[in-house]
Amino acid sequence: MGLIEIVLGLLVVVVALVTIARKVGVPYPILLVLGGLALAVVPNLPRMELDPNIVLLLFLPPLVTAAAFDTSLRDLRANLGYIVLLAFGLVFFTMLVVAVVAHQAIGLAWAPAFVLGIVVSPTDAVAVTAVAQRLRVPPRIITILEGEGLLNDAATFVTYRVLVAAAVTGLFSWPAAGLQFVWSVIGGTVVGLGVGYVFAWVRTHLDDPPVEITISLLMPFAAYLAAEVLATSGIVATMAAGLYVGRRSSDPRFLSAGTRLQIRAIWGMMVFLLNGLAFILIGLQLPIIVAQLANRALPDLLRDALVISLTIILVRIVWAVPTAYLPHALGGAPRPTAKPAPPVPARAPGKLWREAAVIAWAGMRGVDSLAAALALPLLTAAGTAFPDRDLILFLTFCIILVTLVLQGLSLTPLIRLLRLKEDGGAEREEAKARLKSSRAGSARLEELAREDWLPEALLDDLRSHYAERIRHQSSTLDGTAARERQLAEEHTSAYRRAQRELLGAERQELIRLRNQGTINDEVLRAVQRDLDLEESLLGE
Repeated sequence: MGLIEIVLGLLVVVVALVTIARKVGVPYPILLVLGGLALAVVPNLPRMELDPNIVLLLFLPPLVTAAAFDTSLRDLRANLGYIVLLAFGLVFFTMLVVAVVAHQAIGLAWAPAFVLGIVVSPTDAVAVTAVAQRLRVPPRIITILEGEGLLNDAATFVTYRVLVAAAVTGLFSWPAAGLQFVWSVIGGTVVGLGVGYVFAWVRTHLDDPPVEITISLLMPFAAYLAAEVLATSGIVATMAAGLYVGRRSSDPRFLSAGTRLQIRAIWGMMVFLLNGLAFILIGLQLPIIVAQLANRALPDLLRDALVISLTIILVRIVWAVPTAYLPHALGGAPRPTAKPAPPVPARAPGKLWREAAVIAWAGMRGVDSLAAALALPLLTAAGTAFPDRDLILFLTFCIILVTLVLQGLSLTPLIRLLRLKEDGGAEREEAKARLKSSRAGSARLEELAREDWLPEALLDDLRSHYAERIRHQSSTLDGTAARERQLAEEHTSAYRRAQRELLGAERQELIRLRNQGTINDEVLRAVQRDLDLEESLLGE
């Protein structure tokens, strides 16, 4: 069986397992890893050993860029203190504690112990945000976890490069390591912003959706490879490019509405497929990793994996809960998120503790740790085998499995136990934005009404359209009492249901006209696209 057949087969398995996961309410990365494990023990199936260079180049740049695209800089700045403490402070603290435990309890030499520590330090936010969003927890938790997942990639892979170089050469210098770290961060940021600027400039001079989409897909790899050529951090470069282009993407001079819709759809599909393949490939690596450790006793390996896994879980709890209070104690959070926003009420200490508890337990590892472990070189500069590479791979796999299954499955009951729910702030903010944008459109319509090119009948239709939109959007913001809010939600739900019923009737009529030969398929698709866009505005 060739590589193409294997990949296509895995994609089928990914789709099936994700469908099952959503039916049973389990985060899909957990089921994918377990599915990969199940496939790995099936006899006579071909074994797929991952090339570390392919993992680093194919998976990480687009996934990091996609996370940067969706990052809200406003929310990131509002919670920056705690995010930095997690993304940088916790990464280094985890690396140090794991290195000490691995050296003392497992017997690893210091160099591979520190490499293991940095490999298992970054969290994977895919599964945890899927759980959090489904349970509608406070947006601040999702913002912090996604921000941590984005920034800890930078901290991890910059440090990883320094530590692996030390393990390979046998030499380590704090000044040289510090300079390399600074150069990786600053150089990667400059390269990423430069690549992002060039790609943005090119796209402002194009009006060709297929070409623009292709450029969008190539940008992460261009930023990563350019940074690697300059011996700086490719991950930092892709993050910087993603943040820059993501900020520019909302500008109508940068992207047309149709192109933006297509790009978001294609990026969503690509991220889904890459995440799905990555998590199922984690499970498929187990037989290969175990076979390379045939000279070690399995009970000893499992004991070592349990020790490191518990260490990582405890370290996160010890760090994440107390440091949640530090930005507040220093007066650094929460900060106002917009100039005209009303004063933000102080967060109750009890709620802050509960939020910190969820964040502390949401320490699942995933694709980043697997990629870092697989990318370890086989040989040192002296031509000897990289010290304990196979053991680092095994421990990393076990940590991914333990944290995904144990913490991933228990996170939902924990959130429910702590009674953390979304406060409706995101919905109210969205409703205000829709209302204000509709009023801006209505005001512009009245300006156009003073010109002579707009027919009176069309003007009346547009006024009625905007009046209905404003009335509907205002209804979701009227009143603050629970009953009034419930009525507004019921009104919104009924409105969306009615709109979908009406749009469904329009689609059925289009199909009837096509089937009887009154219109052709091209006309059907053109009108159906407008109906699809209108339905997409209704939301969930």
